[in-house]
Amino acid sequence: MRKEKGISQQFLAKQIGVTQKAIDFWEKGINEPKAGYVFALARFFGVSSDFLLGLED
Repeated sequence: MRKEKGISQQFLAKQIGVTQKAIDFWEKGINEPKAGYVFALARFFGVSSDFLLGLED
């Protein structure tokens, strides 16, 4: 979703309170975000956390 909306990793990281490296690791599958960051991402993108987790379309 970040890439589709043309948002940089740095901008997204600042908006949800993590480092750019954290976003990079999440996108590469090295680490997974904690529940609080899943909720923050869902709020930022205007979707449900279930959507981000692949539990709903």
